[in-house]
Order: sequence, then structure tokens, then C-alpha cells
Amino acid sequence: MAALAGVFVWDGQRIEEDELRRSAQEMKHMENISSLLQGSSADREAIVAAGEQPWEMIMDKKHFKLWRRPIEGTHLYQYRVFGSYTDVTPRQFFNVQLDTEYRKKWDSLVIKLDVIERDLASGSEVIHWVTHFPYPMYSRDYVYVRRYSVDKENNLMVLVSRAVEHPSVPEDPEYVRVRTYESQMVIRPHKTFDENGFDYLLTYSDNPQTVFPRYCVSWMVSSGMPDFLEKLHMAALKAKKMEIEVRDYMSAKPLESGGGEGKAGMAAAEHKGDGTRSPAQLEYA
Repeated sequence: MAALAGVFVWDGQRIEEDELRRSAQEMKHMENISSLLQGSSADREAIVAAGEQPWEMIMDKKHFKLWRRPIEGTHLYQYRVFGSYTDVTPRQFFNVQLDTEYRKKWDSLVIKLDVIERDLASGSEVIHWVTHFPYPMYSRDYVYVRRYSVDKENNLMVLVSRAVEHPSVPEDPEYVRVRTYESQMVIRPHKTFDENGFDYLLTYSDNPQTVFPRYCVSWMVSSGMPDFLEKLHMAALKAKKMEIEVRDYMSAKPLESGGGEGKAGMAAAEHKGDGTRSPAQLEYA
């Protein structure tokens, strides 16, 4: 692993400063889309770049809107959530996104969530995440690199994640390894990082390697997204009320090498199933 000129590199995979800036540009783009939702269909089509698949809104809730669009050449969708909260600060919401130890407490779907490796220069981290999937599907595991950035000049916070390979986490036959995964979270404060109120944009895609058709996977995402966002919101509220301590990623210095946040001490929140079947023995579900 190496950090060179603001680039985190792992086996050819990298998250660059340009990608962080691009995420901020996408935030502005989706703000434009949201502002035109009440306009004519011609207005909405006008903001879709030439050659792009149009976004289809599939959910309109009080605090967020959810869109999807097909990923060309695949059976998958890309999803986008544009939402807003007024009762927590951007700093609290941002920190809850990043604090792996806290997520083990508020996300009941987590089986394992370990920081495998950290690059001190860039702040990039390699994460191993194992999560329950709806029955009867097997649990999935993800190995991904994440990087975050706080742009005080433009009043933005960005968190970017992408699947990678890592020699410390070989594929486990107990889980289905998800090798295609990307996520970008952009947070724009209404005022400052420490005052209540912000908008956020979450862009997400992965390939869960399921044999179920696309509409089934889309249903799982669209039904599971509101539950996840509400749990995330409640976790941020608890952090605001100081009911639980959350690391401040905006101001904390990078941990020293060997600082103890690795596999040691990160016991699995719960075990998987009864151990009688594995995805190596049966078709992926």
C-alpha cells in the first residue's frame, strides 16, 4: 500500500482527489434534479447529460428521495438518495458514517466490521465488512478501501468507498464475496459543520452475485434503504445527545501505526446460521 501525491493505491485500485471533487459535482447535479422535480418532463430530461441513462424516481419520503438507473451492459441498477435532516449536525452524521465500532452497535445486520489496514498519509482505510442478507440468501462480505475529505472552503464533506482485493482477507466459503461495490456520500451543511441541518447525496452500486432477477434485487434495495437511513439518523441523534462516544474524524489526527484498531478486539457481533450450508456448496442466492 502506498500514498503518493494524494492518491491511495492498492493493486491498481485508487481513490484520487479528482474523484472526491467529482462527487461534489454530482451533489450539485442532483440538487438541480431535485429542484426540477415539480417541473415538466421536458425540464427533467434537459438535465440528463447526453448519452446518460435517465434517473427514475422510485421513492419519495419525507426526508429523502430515491432514484435508480440501469447500469449499461449489466442486470444491475445504480441508486441515488438525496436527503435532508434538520435535527443533527453534519459533523455528527459524518462521524457516524465512519465510526466502525459504533456501527457494530446500531446496525444489527453487521456480522463483522474490521479495519484491516490504514494509510497514515492519506487517511485511507481498508475495511472488511460482513453483513446479513435477507433470508434465504447467504451473508455477503465486502473488502473495500474508503477515503474521506472535508472541504471547508466549499463547505462539503465527502466519503468515497470502492471494492478492492487485500491479501489479509482471502475469500471465506462461509460468505459470498461482493467484488463490485462503489459508494459515495456527499454532505453539504445548511450553515456550518456544527450547526443542525444538512443535505446529503448517497450514490451506490454493487453486484451482490444473486441469481434473483434485477427487479427482486431492486426491491430489496428500495425496501432496505429507508430502514438503513432511519437507523443511521437515530444513531447520529444518539451521538448528538452524547449517549455514546463517537470518534471525531474531522479533527482527530491519524492513528499511529499499530494503534490497536485492527482485527484484535473486533469480535463478530453475531455468528452466521447453523453452519450446515455454504455458498461454496450451493448456487449463490
